[in-house]
Amino acid sequence: MCLKMKKMADFKVICNRQLAHDTFLMTLSGKVDFHPIPGQFVNIKINGCYLRRPISICDFNDHSINLIYKVVGQGTKILSEANPGTKFNLLCGLGNGFQPHLASGRIVLVGGGVGAAPLYNLARELKARNANFCAVLGWRSADQVFYAEEFADLCKTYIATDDGKIGERGYVTDILKNSSYDYYFACGPYQMLKGVHSLGKAGQISLEERMGCGFGACMGCSCRTAQGSKRICVDGPVFFDDEVIFK
Repeated sequence: MCLKMKKMADFKVICNRQLAHDTFLMTLSGKVDFHPIPGQFVNIKINGCYLRRPISICDFNDHSINLIYKVVGQGTKILSEANPGTKFNLLCGLGNGFQPHLASGRIVLVGGGVGAAPLYNLARELKARNANFCAVLGWRSADQVFYAEEFADLCKTYIATDDGKIGERGYVTDILKNSSYDYYFACGPYQMLKGVHSLGKAGQISLEERMGCGFGACMGCSCRTAQGSKRICVDGPVFFDDEVIFK
């Protein structure tokens, strides 16, 4: 479900702290007069950068939003150096979010890297619905793990790391292969999503992609689906499992 009315607003940084290696949590204060659906994102304008940066909403209330982002380039490096009081302009209410009301039975949230961030808000909603769910989250190394305790406060949470220093050694798919579940929600790197998709369960997938405009004008984030080419920023980023055609 998508909020068709995009909103542009200025927000002020009230907290910007490092959670893990190259991963930061930014809390922005402002009037949140929209209701973010889990999986939706904002497009943030950064001084010195031509294009806005899309970042999924991790959590929110009436007065602030939380964004978890990974430093991967110039724009996110500038974000990581922003001090409290810094103002940013955001395009809000972008993209199609997850649809938890369509899930039933035993549900699993599957997150890889910073892709775990939008699943936190989804976990809170599933908890409010008294759903039967757990989380399986994966990172390359122990120093990249974040929000493990926050997820564990909401549901049974399993961690996979490549180095095995936290949780199980291996990938999220290794845990899923030995798990019993009926439906999944996933967000993370392409290869992780491809692996989860290959297990043959029904679910919803949030694709990660570079975006130019964030609202469908530039066609820069197209992907292949069973219904033809679609734009991740407006037709997604969340798609049903049987829509996506993986390479």
